[in-house]
Amino acid sequence: MPTRPIPIAKVHLTAEEIEAVARVLTSGRLIQGEIVERFERSFAAYVGARYAIATSSGSAALHLAYLALIRPGDEVLVPAFTHIATASMVSLAGGVPVFCDVDPRTFTLTPEEVKRRLTPRTKVIAPVHLFGNACDIEGITQVARDYGLKIVWDAAQAHGTRYRGRDVGSFDDVVCYSFYPTKNMTTGEGGMITTNDPALYEKCRLLRSHGQTQKYYHIALGLNYRMTEMAAAIGLEQLKKLDQFVRARRRNAEILTTGLSEISGVIPPFIPKDVEHSFHQYCILLDLEQFTCTRDQFVQALRQEGVEAAVHYPRPLHRQPVFADSKITLPVSEDLSKKILSLPVHPFLSGEDLTAIVQAVKRVAGRMRR
Repeated sequence: MPTRPIPIAKVHLTAEEIEAVARVLTSGRLIQGEIVERFERSFAAYVGARYAIATSSGSAALHLAYLALIRPGDEVLVPAFTHIATASMVSLAGGVPVFCDVDPRTFTLTPEEVKRRLTPRTKVIAPVHLFGNACDIEGITQVARDYGLKIVWDAAQAHGTRYRGRDVGSFDDVVCYSFYPTKNMTTGEGGMITTNDPALYEKCRLLRSHGQTQKYYHIALGLNYRMTEMAAAIGLEQLKKLDQFVRARRRNAEILTTGLSEISGVIPPFIPKDVEHSFHQYCILLDLEQFTCTRDQFVQALRQEGVEAAVHYPRPLHRQPVFADSKITLPVSEDLSKKILSLPVHPFLSGEDLTAIVQAVKRVAGRMRR
């Protein structure tokens, strides 16, 4: 057992971030301004998009994207196995989230499921690059083209993920990121929209700041979803380190997969050949027929071994009380929610930590085996 618990995530801010924030505080210019604009330009260049719009959170980014693309009553196809913001922001924008099942290996939305859930009211598809694993971008884009739909890609967990050599943030129509503290890079709280569409860029910028085109001149109803200069200052420094962070996550994931692949009943993550996974989370599945315990009991046993395992996500969205609809059955999402657990994969794990994680899983699996 490790001498200290191995955390599921670790926020890593250094002197560079602290000094960048101190410079902003000293300047007295705290609200959205030059630093935010520089962060937007840098992030757009990093992912290969024409435009970027910084926001106060990832949820705000999604909300703005939906507001720009849908009208009240429009349907948005949303995977049921994801964070609630992907769907809740649809409702808050006046739309109707239509829950879809996911692929049992990648945990992401498939073109086939999109086609099954289409109705005449469908206007937008909202695929999620879950845990940093890109979905079938080509397949979903083709469905969108065939049916005249827009796409809001939820890349909240996919900083640095690439699909067929392209960063996921470079694709049409809109891509939304989160900079929550445990993400692959952080601004404390914050988000980003990327797009190649100048009209969508201008609309999201308008909605982000009270619908005003100049001070106290408002042409639309909008919100205050602006990012602060302090957050952007952190983001600029974190962006410089993102490649390094993602390389470490991939290395750690490879080590974990090599060790865990030898343990019967433990299924490591699946990565499609076209995808460069960025491993925001490292999620395994348990073949519960091989064990005498539930997934939650397995997680608790790992914590007792000093490994802070977690569950993403214990309840699919169509079973959340705010959305619960007993008429919908999505078997893959419901099954995943019982079998999935996350292990530490963050960039600051040592070789000893990774060995300890694998050994802890092996011990727990051995004790719990039928």
